[in-house]
This record gives sequence, structure tokens and C-alpha cells, in this order.
Amino acid sequence: MLGIKRLGLLATLAVVGLAPAAAAEAAAQPSAQDTQYLQAVHQVNLAEIVTGNLAQKKGQNEQVKQLGQQFVTDHTQLDQTVQSTAQQLNVSLPSAPTADQQKVIDKLNGLNGAAFDKAWVTAELAGHVQAIQATQTEISQGSEQSVVQLAQDALPVLQAHYDALVALAQELGIPVPQTSASGTASPNGSGTPAPGGTTESPAPGGTTESPEPGGSTETPAPDNS
Repeated sequence: MLGIKRLGLLATLAVVGLAPAAAAEAAAQPSAQDTQYLQAVHQVNLAEIVTGNLAQKKGQNEQVKQLGQQFVTDHTQLDQTVQSTAQQLNVSLPSAPTADQQKVIDKLNGLNGAAFDKAWVTAELAGHVQAIQATQTEISQGSEQSVVQLAQDALPVLQAHYDALVALAQELGIPVPQTSASGTASPNGSGTPAPGGTTESPAPGGTTESPEPGGSTETPAPDNS
């Protein structure tokens, strides 16, 4: 009898010991913000890889071709981290760009030469403004450290893309999105859809009407610092 009681006590202690581990596992689940960012940035990457390949194929300007190639490389690498992080956190990722992103891709598919260059640079400018804003939002509001770290690593890459696009736009005489008092980009300066849609889109995780993540003007503008 004493042995049975002892076994019962050990079993009870084992169950109690599992409780904190289960609670810790539950606490590690990503927040809605983290989940939406992973899903949205994945769709950004999918769209950027497609439009980057289009730039290499259809662009007339050599810098457009080179930037397209760079975007494909960078967004492919970024998406590898996104997919790995999402898998670890059991977050399901979309299999294709958003409907609005696809509209932009379809539009670019119908253009060639200088017309393509102008449409591509304009769309990329707006898209990177929105992607930067969404990334800044994740950095400030995210709760899962691995996702926040991903955003912190992605921000300088996205900012470098944006800076290169601004320089190219100025060279080609293409309007650049309006800037805030601090000189950083604001999504209000262009009504041209980004590789995710229009500048009126809400933050990541919205409906198919939300093109690129971070499109809301309520989110912070990109920080060049």
C-alpha cells in the first residue's frame, strides 16, 4: 500500500511539474500582430520576387534591371527567414501575393521599356514605404522576439531598397512620395498601387483590399536613421 501511495504521489508531482511547461508553451504563441506581420511580409516577398524578375526581363533602364535583381536576391533571403520563423511558431503563410499585389503584377506584365520602368519604380516606391511602416510597427508592437528580430533585420534592407529607388526616381524624373517634416517618406505622395496595392491600405493582416502591409497613414513613416 505504501508503494502504491508513493507512486500516486510521484504521478501527481509529475503532472504538476508539466503544468508550468504547458503554460510557458502557451505563452510562447505569437500575437495577432506577429502572425499578421509574418503573413504580410511573406506576401510582400512573393510579390517583390515576381516584380524583380519582371524588371530584369522587361526593364529598359540598366539600373532598373540591377535593382530588380537585387530585390529578388534580398527578398528571397528574407523570405527564407520568414518561412523558418513561421514554421517554428506554427503560423500558416499564404501561398500567393494578395489580389491587389497580383493586379500590379498583371499591370507591369503589360508594359515594356520606358513605360515599364516608370510604373515599376513608382510601384516599388509606394510598396517599400508601406513595407517599412509595417516593419516599424512590428518592431514597436510585436511580442514574439523571433518575429521582432526578423523585422529588425529586415528594416535596413528595406530602407536601402527605398533609398536606391528614390535616387533612381530622381534620375528618371519620376515623382517620389511626399516626405514628412523629418524628410522621411510618407505613403500619401503617390496614388499608384504598390506591389501590394494602393496607399490607402490598412496595416498587415487585413482583407484582400489591404495591399501591402503597413499602408495606413497612422503608422510611422520610414526612419532613415
